[in-house]
Amino acid sequence: MIKLVKPINKAKIGLYTVGLKAYWNQFEGLKERIIEYGKFIESRLCDLGEVYNFGLVDDEITARCAGEWFNSKNVDIVFCHSATYCTSSSMLPVHQICKAPLIILNLQPTARMNYEKTSTGEWLAHCGACPVPEFTNALNRSGIRYRIVNGLLGMDKTPEISVTDENTSQRKEALRAWKEISEWVQAATVKRTLQYSRFGFLGNNYSGMLDMYSDFTMVQAQFGIHVEILEMDDLNRCLDKVTQDEIEEKMMQVNEFFQISGDSPSDPIAKKPSDEQLEWSCKVAAAQERLVKEYDLDALAYYYHGYEGSFYEKLQSGFIVGHSILTAEGVPCAGEGDLKTAIAMKICDILGKGGSFSEIVAVDYDLETIIMGHDGPFHILISDGKPILRGMGLYHGKKGSGVSVEAKVISGAVTTLGITQTVDRKMKMIISEGEAIKAPILMIGNTQTHIKFNCHPDEYMNRWFIEAPTHHFALSVGHNASIFEKIAYMLDLDKVII
Repeated sequence: MIKLVKPINKAKIGLYTVGLKAYWNQFEGLKERIIEYGKFIESRLCDLGEVYNFGLVDDEITARCAGEWFNSKNVDIVFCHSATYCTSSSMLPVHQICKAPLIILNLQPTARMNYEKTSTGEWLAHCGACPVPEFTNALNRSGIRYRIVNGLLGMDKTPEISVTDENTSQRKEALRAWKEISEWVQAATVKRTLQYSRFGFLGNNYSGMLDMYSDFTMVQAQFGIHVEILEMDDLNRCLDKVTQDEIEEKMMQVNEFFQISGDSPSDPIAKKPSDEQLEWSCKVAAAQERLVKEYDLDALAYYYHGYEGSFYEKLQSGFIVGHSILTAEGVPCAGEGDLKTAIAMKICDILGKGGSFSEIVAVDYDLETIIMGHDGPFHILISDGKPILRGMGLYHGKKGSGVSVEAKVISGAVTTLGITQTVDRKMKMIISEGEAIKAPILMIGNTQTHIKFNCHPDEYMNRWFIEAPTHHFALSVGHNASIFEKIAYMLDLDKVII
């Protein structure tokens, strides 16, 4: 069992229903009916986050009150339920006051009106689409961003007042709409979690990897993340406090989560880990956990090459096992000081989609796959079987030797998420969907997965390279482009889908 180090911050969701005040005296029961529709939406949203339902807004005075109220609740997103016709002047003030992203819900209660029995009052309960273009016109001219979800309300019973069937819970239009709504709330959850996150930056970047270099101020400006700069001395201080019980506890985790390898049949530097290597990795892992808890970290970017033969070279040689465990426990760890990819990994992890540290390894032109992975760390929870631990005689391109992780991501749908920085100093998401397939990987102590995209590897690489990516990215399970797009919108980031 893997327990999260820190809980995820659920989104705070604003909700209100709009209507025209002139209708209430004209059509008995209409006001109460659309309020009940709003309560149904509230009940569904409560499964996704912390909901603040203002109720009915039907004039500009109430709209201003709603905007102030949403601000007082510090909401991350506001859903405007377009239940019937409403003038745009009765909803615009909400969003002039409250700047949280706006999603307009055009959710019709019935799939088809009863044309023989429908009165004007009955029709008005189903005409939520009518004012939406008026809303968007006013919003656009006011410089206010918005998105729209169209579909069916998805109730599982019909109100007594209705003359038609309003049980649409299994209709594709309701299922699609609620999937989209759920993704918007998840995107808001990602934004809130990042805004309250503390990322550690331990050591420095791998020297010369210019794409890795990050502006900590811009990271905080665009994501809300605080970056805590850490030294190896901080980790060493934690190492001095590690007890034998902590080492044994980590050894139990290692035996539970990993398979201990024998010697690699193909690579002379990849051997069965020695008892000394495993114990050292477990001691370092215990120190890493202490460091994360002491500094209240949500993620970590790290790299330290160390002077040859120095103690810090030995300390960093034990990083990969502990950082793989932390990654599975909700504290993603990105090597080579790649802070931007640590953010991508954290986004994937908040969504429960994994997010393993990866880069392009090679192309298999026979299978038309691109092999993606790294020398660690690895997200254990998305592994195809138990990850293998190998003892490495050296870390290629780095100092020291130690234990590394060999694994591949479970077969099926996957999505890569990269975060890069543009010439105008803005962050940009680069997204691509593919399929992880079962295929042989190298037995060299690295994580590797064959990914097949919907185009030839050469075409994929050409399209990816031209976007000037950071050469690392997070590999997540599932097809997640739709929700990653919404996260980019919530964070006001550029994005591209390959």
